[in-house]
Amino acid sequence: MEIFNQFTVEILIIVFFIITYFFSVFEKVYNWNDTVSYYKSHFKGTFIVSSLPYLLIKVIVFELVTFIFLTLGLYFVFFDNSFEMAKLGLVFSAFTLLLFLIAQRIAKDYSGAMNITVYFILNCFGIFLLT
Repeated sequence: MEIFNQFTVEILIIVFFIITYFFSVFEKVYNWNDTVSYYKSHFKGTFIVSSLPYLLIKVIVFELVTFIFLTLGLYFVFFDNSFEMAKLGLVFSAFTLLLFLIAQRIAKDYSGAMNITVYFILNCFGIFLLT
């Protein structure tokens, strides 16, 4: 428990993103048809809509890889006192969030892009703390 007391903020940021990506992947996979339908509506009129299911699979893979690295990173923080894997997970998370930002800008969803910015700032702060 000493590791938690010493690195409370870092661990909480890692856990926050683990929860975020877990539920994001779960919801997309569990409600696949609803997800595709929602995003087809969201990206209506853009070049993305024609290849949406393929792109969603790529997004799920990015989120899943990020989730795995963060989960392994949390394990290594507690049992090996090592932050490298968690930092790598947050780097993957930053790239994933940048993909989301690009997609929101393509959809001209500026408030959605602004919401991603909040996650991105927290993500970069986590990377900073783990450096």
